[in-house]
Amino acid sequence: MTEVKILIEGHVKKLKDGWIASPSTVLIRDRGLNIIVDPGSDKELLLKKLTEEGLKPDDIDIIFLTHHHLDHTLNIRIFPDCDILLDGDKMNEADRIFSYSENIPGTDIRVIPTLGHTFDHASLLAETEKGKIVIAGDLFWWLDKEEQKTDYKSLMDHKDPGGAKDEKALQESRKKILEIADYIIPGHGKMFKIEK
Repeated sequence: MTEVKILIEGHVKKLKDGWIASPSTVLIRDRGLNIIVDPGSDKELLLKKLTEEGLKPDDIDIIFLTHHHLDHTLNIRIFPDCDILLDGDKMNEADRIFSYSENIPGTDIRVIPTLGHTFDHASLLAETEKGKIVIAGDLFWWLDKEEQKTDYKSLMDHKDPGGAKDEKALQESRKKILEIADYIIPGHGKMFKIEK
């Protein structure tokens, strides 16, 4: 069965001239592979969390990026030999880029396009002992002091704090994920349970 562990809970604070941000960074173990979702931007914290799991950067097989924003991607540089998956359908091995579909290759982890926050956003669905966990990137995210309301209406009405690239696509993506998830790990904020 697939194992999912939040290594770093995502946080974000708006400044006058930018942001202080690092996303939820998630470790997935599936079929003998170690996968990091959104390695984030805090190098020292990520290395510490990997050490706590008994892992080194060389032990990570795949990096999955929910989207291209720097706060989600900056730490890929500490995994120089990993395969990187992005855009929900492209993967690289060394200098070769190729397409894949539906699942992360070699795993039971489903890749779901969840456009709206960006034009290239994707989420992951992992079937675990706890239930269906969706690692949703910035499909859902909150500023640090913002109340994280997780009832269906509040989730659907929640404004993307950074401004969605496509509001209609964002709403469609949210609806799709809320129909299938038991739990959601947002890009910035606490994991929450979906009340059916």
